[in-house]
Amino acid sequence: MGNTVTICFANNKGGSGKSTTCSNLGAAIAQTGKKVLLVDGDMQLNLSLSFFDEEEVLKMAAGEKNLYYAIGHQSDLSDFIVHTKYENLDLVPSSTLMSSVEYELFTKWQREFILRKCLQKVKDSGVYDYILIDAPPTLGGWVMNILCASDYVLVPVEASPWGMFGLANMFDFLNEVREIAPDLKVLGIVVTKADARKNYFKQTMETLKEMEGIYLFESFIRVDSSIEWSQDSSEPVVEFKKSSRSAKEYIALAEEVMDRVSR
Repeated sequence: MGNTVTICFANNKGGSGKSTTCSNLGAAIAQTGKKVLLVDGDMQLNLSLSFFDEEEVLKMAAGEKNLYYAIGHQSDLSDFIVHTKYENLDLVPSSTLMSSVEYELFTKWQREFILRKCLQKVKDSGVYDYILIDAPPTLGGWVMNILCASDYVLVPVEASPWGMFGLANMFDFLNEVREIAPDLKVLGIVVTKADARKNYFKQTMETLKEMEGIYLFESFIRVDSSIEWSQDSSEPVVEFKKSSRSAKEYIALAEEVMDRVSR
């Protein structure tokens, strides 16, 4: 598999901060000099929109240089990589047509491993230190594909009354995936959209700490308007406003992630 580490960001609950965490961790890791490839696996295109404006993202989505086209043709992803404006940081963009990928995979042979196959040459080349994959907020054949192509899964959880809803289903699904991808590891849970002043945040942290065998990252991401402004500018906040609280938190999280995978 080479020395490339592949991490996917998954949670069946929408609004958990998967795309924001994926984009900012990718950018923060790239700032350390590591080569990072981001893969946008979600039809909502949010990871792609973190680096390119809407017009460019829709142009890529409508063309042939995107993940949907690669998966449909079971092609080597090397041919679908675009460079961002940031050093050490590349992207395989998504397409709105990813909404139909579940149905298209259904009749394929070894359908759970198609993304792994498409990524294999990229991983074996050793060009990238990290591949980060943003998964859609579902549990099904496509997310199973993403998990089977990954070494680790990181689960962002929103610190809200509904943020932990369905988390048990997520981990049940991960256990099912491990039956065909036994090397998949849970990297941990990271809490997002946190307001440390609220009692519910403390309750969320205490509940997550009690989960047996699941690491809870010490770094967590607070609510910060800088994130919204960075999204409006199609930039990760760690590049848009490096002095912001959220940028510093994502940089700390990136250091914690790199430390855990290097053990």
